[in-house]
Amino acid sequence: MWPSGITLDDGGGSAFAPLVVLELAPDTKEEAVAWLLSRIRDPQHSGGAELLVRQLGPGVEAGEKTNPNVFLVGASRRRLLSGAEDLGLFKEYSDGSMRGFTCANKLNFKGFTGDGDDFLSMAECQYIIKHELDTLRAKEETHVPGHSQAKLYPGKSIVRRLQSKGILVQMFPLHEKEELKRLSFSWYKKVKLAFQPLDDIRHYYGEGLGLYFGFLEYFTLALVPMALVGLPYYLFDWEDYDKYVVFAAFNLVWCTIILELWKQFSASLAFRWGTLSRKRAFEEPRPGFHGVLGFNPVTGREEPVYPAAKRHVRIYLVSVPFVLLCLYLSLHVMMIYFQMEGWALTLHDQDPTFWTGVLVFVPSVIYAVVIEIMNLIYRYAAEFLTEWENHRLESSYQNHLVLKVLVFNFFNCFASLFYIAFVMQDMVLLRQSLATLLITSQILNQVMEAFLPYWLQRRRNKKMIRRVQKRRTLGEQELPLEEQVRLEADMSTYLGTFDDYLELFLLFGYVSLFSCVYPLAAVLVVLNNVTEVYSDAFKMCHVFKRPFSDPAANIGVWQLAFEAMSVIAVVTNCALIGMSPQVKAYFPESDTQLILWTVAIEHFLLAVKFILTFLIPDVPKHIRIKLARLEFESLEALKRKVKADSSSPRRC
Repeated sequence: MWPSGITLDDGGGSAFAPLVVLELAPDTKEEAVAWLLSRIRDPQHSGGAELLVRQLGPGVEAGEKTNPNVFLVGASRRRLLSGAEDLGLFKEYSDGSMRGFTCANKLNFKGFTGDGDDFLSMAECQYIIKHELDTLRAKEETHVPGHSQAKLYPGKSIVRRLQSKGILVQMFPLHEKEELKRLSFSWYKKVKLAFQPLDDIRHYYGEGLGLYFGFLEYFTLALVPMALVGLPYYLFDWEDYDKYVVFAAFNLVWCTIILELWKQFSASLAFRWGTLSRKRAFEEPRPGFHGVLGFNPVTGREEPVYPAAKRHVRIYLVSVPFVLLCLYLSLHVMMIYFQMEGWALTLHDQDPTFWTGVLVFVPSVIYAVVIEIMNLIYRYAAEFLTEWENHRLESSYQNHLVLKVLVFNFFNCFASLFYIAFVMQDMVLLRQSLATLLITSQILNQVMEAFLPYWLQRRRNKKMIRRVQKRRTLGEQELPLEEQVRLEADMSTYLGTFDDYLELFLLFGYVSLFSCVYPLAAVLVVLNNVTEVYSDAFKMCHVFKRPFSDPAANIGVWQLAFEAMSVIAVVTNCALIGMSPQVKAYFPESDTQLILWTVAIEHFLLAVKFILTFLIPDVPKHIRIKLARLEFESLEALKRKVKADSSSPRRC
C-alpha cells in the first residue's frame, strides 16, 4: 500500500507514507498556507480532513530556485479504512462476492489481515485522500486568508475554490516505482501475443483506465474477423464493386453484435472490480462554476446559483450557431478539396505519367492534414464555449463537450466520403479517399502519440541523469523522495480518456461505414490499435503524472456514441448495397422500387438491431443473480441492524 516502503514523519510524531502531492502557487501567502494545512490536519468532528501532511524538503538542488509550497499528504491506516467505508468502496468478501466495505465486518473481507496494511491498494488510498480533500469545506471563513479575492462561504469546497483561483497549482498522486516497473514489464516492455494485464492496470490506475484499455483490446479483437474477411478481397484485387455487397452485409451484422457483446464484457469487468453496483457519488459543483450566492435545497448549503434560462440562451443563441458555422466552414473546405481533386485528375487524364499519378493522391493527403488541424482548433473552441456556458456539474460539462466535438468531428471526417458515395457515386474515388484519409490520420496520430512522447521522455531522462549524477556525488544510492516528487511534478498531466475514445470512435466509423469499398481498412485499424496499446502504455508509465483512480462502471457516454455510429452504419451499408449494379439488375425499369426496397430492408435491419438490443442483456445472467443475492442480504442485514438498534461508535 505504501510507495517504495517510504515512511516519513509529519512533524508531529506521526508516521505516514506520502501518497498525494499538493503544490500551491509560489506567491501564496503564509497565512493561507498555515490555514490550509491546519484544515487538512484538523479532526473530522472539527470539520477537518484528519490527514497527515508535511512540507517537501529542498532536495539535492537546494541552491536552485524551487517552489517551497509543495506538500506531501498521507493518512493513518484507521483514517483510510474509515474513508473506504464512507466512499462505499467495494472489496472482495470471504465468499468471493464484491461488497461495500464496512469497518464492522472488516475481518470478513478477503485479504484483511492484522491491521489491514495491504488491504487497500495504493490507488484506492490516493482516491480516498483526494475525496477527503475535495470534501473539505469552509466553515465561517469569508475568504482564503491573505487572498481577499478568493471568496468563501459555509459549505464551499476549499480545494475547488483554491483551484479556480489559481492558488492550488496541481494535486496529483505519486507513482510507486517498484510496482510501476513490474506493470511496465508485463504490459509493454516485452513484445508478446497475449492479453493486456487488465487487472494490474486497474489495480494501479483505477477502473476508468482499466475499462478504456479493456475496450481498446476488445475492439481490436473484434476487428480480427473483419480483417480476415477483408484481406482476401484486397489480396485478390477484386475491383468489381459487385463483390463488396457481401462485405457490406457482413458489416451490418458485425457492428451490431460487437457493441452488444461489449456491454456484457464491460459488465463482467465492472462486477469483478466492484464498480457495477456501486452507487454514484453525489456531484459537487465544478471548480469553474460561478454565479450569485444562493441556497441549494438538496444539500441545505449556500453555493453559487446560475439561472438555467441564461445557460440555455448561451447554448442555443451562441454555441449552436457557432457549431453550425464551423460545419459550414468544413463544408467549404471540402468543396475546395474536390476542386483540387478534379484538377489533379484532369492533369493525370491529359498526361498519364508516374508523377501525375502521384499528384492524384496529393489533394487527399492535404485534406487529411487539414481535417486534423481543424479538429484540433475546433476542440479548443468547443472547450472554451462549454466552459463559458457555465455548467454546474462536471458530468453535464462533459456531455455537452462530447456532443459538440462528436458532431463536428463526424461531419469533418466523413462528409466528403458521404458526398463521394451518394452524390458523385464514384466508388473508385471513394476507395482512394478513404484509404488516404485513414492512412494519413493514422500516421499523424502515431507521430503525436508515439514519437512525441518518446521525445519528451528522452528530455526527462536527460534531466534525471543530471540529478542522479548530483546524487552520486553525495554518496546516495537511490533518488531522494524530494527529487522524485519534483520530477513527477514536471511530467505532463494526463487529461483523461476523452481523446483516446474519440480516436477509437473515428476509427470505428471508418471501418463500419465504408470499409466494404476498401476492405483493407480493418487490417490497418488492427495494426494501429496494436501500436496504440504500446504507445498508450508507455505514456501512462513514463510520460504522464499518475492520474487519480476513476471508479467507473462503464465507458459512459461513449457507449451511446458508438451505438449511434452503428445505426448510421446500417443505413450507409444498406444504401451502398442498393447502389450496387448487382442489386440494380433486379430493378431494371424502376428506380423508385429499388429505393423503396432498400428503405424497407434498412428499416427491417434497424428493427432487428433494436430487438437484439433488448434480447441480449447488458449484464450476464449469473452476474444479475449475484447482484440480486447481495441486495437481498443487504436488506436482511439492515433489518437485523434496526432490530438490534445498535448505537455503538464505529471503529477501525
